[in-house]
Amino acid sequence: MFDSEVQRILDYIGRGIGVRVVGALGCGKTTVLRSVVAKLEKAGAIVHQIRGLSTHSNIPYAAIRGLGLETRPGRGGVLEITDVLAAKLATPGKHVLVADDIHFLDRESLAVLEAVRSRGLWPLLAAAPELVNFTAEQLAVLNKGREAILPLDPLHYEQVHRLIAQVLEGPADADTTARILTKSAGNPRLVVRIAETAALSKLFDLRDGLWHMAEGSVWNEHLRGTVESLLVGLSQEEITGLNAMAILGTGHVEILQKIVEPDVLDSLERRGLLAVMTDHHQGSVAAITPPVLADFFRGQKQLRERHVLRRRIAQILDATPKTGGNGEPTDDLTRVLSALRLEKGKDDAVNARHFQDHSSRRELTRFERWEANKSAANAASLLRIYWGAPLDLGRVQRIVTETSVADADPKDLLFLTINKALLSIYLGKGLAAAVEILDKLSWAVPELKDETDAAALFLTASHGRVPPSPASNELCPEPARTAFETLTQALLELYRCRPESALQITEGAEEDELFPHLRPFVRGFALFAAGRINESLVFSLDWRDEARRNVDQFGVVASSYVAVHGLLYSGHFDEAEYLMSSVFAMGRPGFVVDKLYDAMLRLSGLRHVATSPASALSIASQAKTEVPDIGPLPGVGKGAYVLIASSNSNPMGFDRRAAKLIKRQLRSGYVLEAALTALLCTCLSPGRPTLDLLKRIIGENGLAVHDQLIAVATAVVEGDHKLLELLVEHYQPDVDVYQVGMLLQAAMKRRVLEGDAVGAEAAAVACSSFARRFPTAYEPLSFSTFKTSPLTEREHEIAALAGYSTNMEISEKLGISARTVENHISNALRKTGATSRNSLFILVRNSMPAN
Repeated sequence: MFDSEVQRILDYIGRGIGVRVVGALGCGKTTVLRSVVAKLEKAGAIVHQIRGLSTHSNIPYAAIRGLGLETRPGRGGVLEITDVLAAKLATPGKHVLVADDIHFLDRESLAVLEAVRSRGLWPLLAAAPELVNFTAEQLAVLNKGREAILPLDPLHYEQVHRLIAQVLEGPADADTTARILTKSAGNPRLVVRIAETAALSKLFDLRDGLWHMAEGSVWNEHLRGTVESLLVGLSQEEITGLNAMAILGTGHVEILQKIVEPDVLDSLERRGLLAVMTDHHQGSVAAITPPVLADFFRGQKQLRERHVLRRRIAQILDATPKTGGNGEPTDDLTRVLSALRLEKGKDDAVNARHFQDHSSRRELTRFERWEANKSAANAASLLRIYWGAPLDLGRVQRIVTETSVADADPKDLLFLTINKALLSIYLGKGLAAAVEILDKLSWAVPELKDETDAAALFLTASHGRVPPSPASNELCPEPARTAFETLTQALLELYRCRPESALQITEGAEEDELFPHLRPFVRGFALFAAGRINESLVFSLDWRDEARRNVDQFGVVASSYVAVHGLLYSGHFDEAEYLMSSVFAMGRPGFVVDKLYDAMLRLSGLRHVATSPASALSIASQAKTEVPDIGPLPGVGKGAYVLIASSNSNPMGFDRRAAKLIKRQLRSGYVLEAALTALLCTCLSPGRPTLDLLKRIIGENGLAVHDQLIAVATAVVEGDHKLLELLVEHYQPDVDVYQVGMLLQAAMKRRVLEGDAVGAEAAAVACSSFARRFPTAYEPLSFSTFKTSPLTEREHEIAALAGYSTNMEISEKLGISARTVENHISNALRKTGATSRNSLFILVRNSMPAN
């Protein structure tokens, strides 16, 4: 979970730089320190570790005595202990000082550490809260020599998914993971405790290999002690402030300041118990964090009896006017990526709860209005919420069956009918049943025939197959064509892999009230498909930002799906994973964009299943499995994910399965999905079948943006090493830089598996040359070749040295005999199928998962 942080710390310490790990209580500081200490000791370093305890902070020498230093009787003062510790640090070897919870160390122990560090700048690895006010003694220890600060951010969705799987010994479903993430605010200790206590309280059920929530809440009495530890040291005024916030829920800061004193709010924010964010009115709203604290206070008897506080809050809410504001739209890729990275360091769990609270309030209000008057207008208003917010299936079924359509406005009647059709697909009744529902409305209300025909075409193309395109490529829409009809045609052009045509249609199309996000969705994805990646990213991330301000979950999911493709394609994996994590944290959305939600689960799991043999813990296990293999857009069908998640140590077998899938996609008219599948498969394992299909699709649709990639892939597949060298040497950076790097590495590994030593060496040279010219922050995605017969840790370690060291050199470095080295290399050659030491080295060097 903290692999990247641990590696960064090791890199700093290796250069003699001390590290201060900071974060909230329970953020994983101690876990990180333990991992670092274990790796340092394994590497032969000598670690001197002490730990501060709150109950021992006033006991002289309590922490430093934990080192077990032997001093002469009667000579246990600061200077004597310093002499003993300094003598130990002066012995041969790499020495590292570790101080966990340094803010709890007693003064005498701090004095020893300061004196020791004054004699020699041994690196110090320390852990402390992020917002603690250090004393002069603590700073005297920390400020010796060079120091790096490493903050531990809250966990994101995929990390929480893996942690829950470890705690419960099996993965949880999307809603359960999102609920735990939201309640814990990404705090590792709270994630573990919530999962443990909820399981102990029988709040989870195990069904189909996934843990599901049996109740509507994860709060239970076993959590009380854990939550009380978060409140240690709070004043009575701060406790009262948290009581008020628990009653108010998420509210505007201006309102909260009238209920709770501003200095109390400031104190709570400094302690990390108050989160502030921007809402759709461009104002600031605040809420308790972690949200499980609010559950704790709402369960307190004293809170239920605080009538005066409740009455005061109600009066202030009634007297507070609404606020508004305007945004400042700009158009710069650096801006949107910088904003996303800044957001990444914040708490997406708090934002998710803000969305959930907002949707719940709107849903309750509109449901009560519909129950009072079951008109089509009230039904349409309520159903619109379920297009993005989590679905209450029982209520939706009541609405579509009990709503009165007498004297209904045609637009409301059309929207209600479309929802009936969507619901029938969601319930597994099939596409035919959905189209039949629309046809009945078309016969009953002829004036809606154009709209219902367009809706039927939309559903047919998105859930079945794309109808053949017109004989003429010229699009001549009729003057009377509605916005929905026009945008449906644009969507079909996108499915057919004609992005320029889709862009041309959306350019002149008006916004559609029926599907308000259809136009930006088609435009954003068409920009991506046309190779205009930067434009697509700016467009989709700006759209997402607007949707977040409007608390519009439908827009957030749709825009994030578009943005994720651009981020992944351009190698921005951290940003892409955060973006998907922020969507997953909100919980499974309604029955319109739930397919995009599942698609992102599969996209998020691709790197894991391609590089790790333990695919059961992949986040993609939360996606629905009862879906077709093919779909209109990447990830909507499960075929590509299943293909890559399968054992792929046989390149020829992968070629056959990939070609079969791509041909099925083409037969269904999903040409864009086929093109992107062929592109990904060619880059993961360059073979003639997938490359020929990719050339055919690109040639038929005129996507010249990939010409350089196709040329490199052709040289790889044809085995033309001289041409490959020239192409790499003269490659001009374009949208496919990351993909070409992936292609070259995959070619190298494939040639090793096929026993082609000459081809592997040529690919290795090309790969190294390309990496030097175009370095990236991430290792190119590639298959792990050790899925079926993994190497042991020692075999992997020796194989990684075999390319440039002799057996004797390896034996001296690792402290084992040359004969043992030879045996390990022989075993590794047998397990991997490599034909030489150099081939084995190439395989091992490129088989590690991407960081």
